[in-house]
Amino acid sequence: MAADPASMIDWGLLALDPPGWGGVLLAGLMSSIKIAIGGYSLGLVLGTGGAFGKLYGGPVTKDLLEIYTTVVRAVPELVLILLLYYAGTDLLNRLAASLGYGTVDISGLAAGIFVIGVVQGAYATEVMRGAILAVPPGQIEAARAFGMSPLLALRRVTLPAMLPHALPGLSNLWLITTKDTALLAVVGFSELTLVTRQAAGSTKAYMLFFCAAGVLYLALTLVSNLVIRLIEARARRGWAAR
Repeated sequence: MAADPASMIDWGLLALDPPGWGGVLLAGLMSSIKIAIGGYSLGLVLGTGGAFGKLYGGPVTKDLLEIYTTVVRAVPELVLILLLYYAGTDLLNRLAASLGYGTVDISGLAAGIFVIGVVQGAYATEVMRGAILAVPPGQIEAARAFGMSPLLALRRVTLPAMLPHALPGLSNLWLITTKDTALLAVVGFSELTLVTRQAAGSTKAYMLFFCAAGVLYLALTLVSNLVIRLIEARARRGWAAR
């Protein structure tokens, strides 16, 4: 009689305490989430500024932003991560040396957030730009007619009106960001993919650990989808009455 494949798996390797690696995997997942949140937030800031710069900036600003979004979206993300991580660190150290400072010690978390943020910022720029263009011009003109300052009109009219249009694209970018954190394993950052490789290499239980990592990524995606639906429902409240 053939043995049950499930009985051949050493589930004890997923225990939270040593010699199990479950705790290590969860710590790696938390590192991935921290980078994703930080990088996504930075990408939103860059994307919002980039969108307004593309729409309302001067010719030089528009040209620079066009180069930024075109290059980032054209070059593979893995190449960008390697370039920004190594070349960016080297450039910062050279700048610090020219100013009389010693070598700058950059934490892996900060570097990961910066790299992911720069990459996602280019995509967020186009998402936000499209959402701003979707706002009816009459709403902005009405705000100006009521005497609102540009910043007040932005806060009270433009941003709330553009949010429902931006959410589908921004939601997709968040899910992409959670997966892009896995690319940081190539630069040695201890996130979920790297610790999974370490656990699998140490125990030779490759199927077990990579399936476990896949389940953790899936769980993160399912929770993210639930939160995204709640945010979209709140942002689109009142649309059904139109």
